[in-house]
Amino acid sequence: MPEPFRVRPLRPQPVHGVTIGIMILDTGFYRFPGDIGYAPTFPFPVQYAVVRGATPDRIVKPKADGMLDLFKQAADNLIVLGVDGLTTSCGFLACLHQELAAYCSVPIVTSSLLQIPLVQSILPKGQRVGVLTADKDALTADHFRSVGVETGLPVVGMPPNGIFRYNNRTGQPVIDYAEQEREVLGMAEELLTQNDNIGAIVCECTNLPPYSAKIEQTFGVPVYDIITLVTWFHAGLRPRHYGR
Repeated sequence: MPEPFRVRPLRPQPVHGVTIGIMILDTGFYRFPGDIGYAPTFPFPVQYAVVRGATPDRIVKPKADGMLDLFKQAADNLIVLGVDGLTTSCGFLACLHQELAAYCSVPIVTSSLLQIPLVQSILPKGQRVGVLTADKDALTADHFRSVGVETGLPVVGMPPNGIFRYNNRTGQPVIDYAEQEREVLGMAEELLTQNDNIGAIVCECTNLPPYSAKIEQTFGVPVYDIITLVTWFHAGLRPRHYGR
């Protein structure tokens, strides 16, 4: 009997049992449960590769700052190690999605912004997606267009001089969770107050998922982030067995 056709060919690899590879930024700040950089966030094993030189201040403009080659190298290292799918730890990598998808030999989800068209399609008529981001000024139309998303969506960013950006920018090893939570809830309240037709929120920043549940609980609006995306992504790479 002939062997079944496989789109993903079997290959020698040093690591087995890890489906998702995460290209993590070169940071030092503390990551809470729910953050993409906190490994137990996921109910399945993940493999990290630190992209040296991809710091928070450089990553907001990856095309202008030569980040593509660094992420290509990190992707190669993870694929050789044995992962079957890739993601990143910054939503601003959306603007490199097309280049990385064309380069990588395994599927890749670069940014939580990829969820926006799907989320928009399930909302009631008259409602739209709102976006929370780390840096509103840096999130451009190019980021949205690169992942097939309409431009002009309502966007609210972290306060430029707020505690969240300070902690990330300076690599704080000890962070006050409640203080950051208050800032995030303030962002969500601003988004919803300024736009009365928001039916769902998509968080660009991969450090926001620890607060997604509190946003939904407080304001009663669905929240999608990098963790919801990677969980969906993994479900297709490793479909569940149902015991038959």
